[in-house]
Amino acid sequence: MASLPRTYESFSQRYRKVWEAYDRLANACHQAGPVNEKNRALVKLAISIGARMEGAVHSHTRRSLAAGATPREIRHVVLLGVTTIGFPSSMAAFSWVEDVLKKRSTGRKKRRSR
Repeated sequence: MASLPRTYESFSQRYRKVWEAYDRLANACHQAGPVNEKNRALVKLAISIGARMEGAVHSHTRRSLAAGATPREIRHVVLLGVTTIGFPSSMAAFSWVEDVLKKRSTGRKKRRSR
């Protein structure tokens, strides 16, 4: 997993105890139920899409990939939102997901050509 964005790094350094408490809460939430890592990542992606949080969609797309989700599964999560959040909001979410998927495929091509 890539490092945290600069803003998060700065916050975590400036407010170490708050960050550690937040991190413990996040870990407790993830471990509190039976949903596996991949599905948790996809659910968090869906929540981010519904909330229209571009940065969170980018982050949870990366996390979903890291947890083993395929691009097809990730795109399906976005597609499921069409009838709930509407077509324009879903198109925005598709563009945010594609930002990450495109970077990922570009990075793979660069690594292969070395």
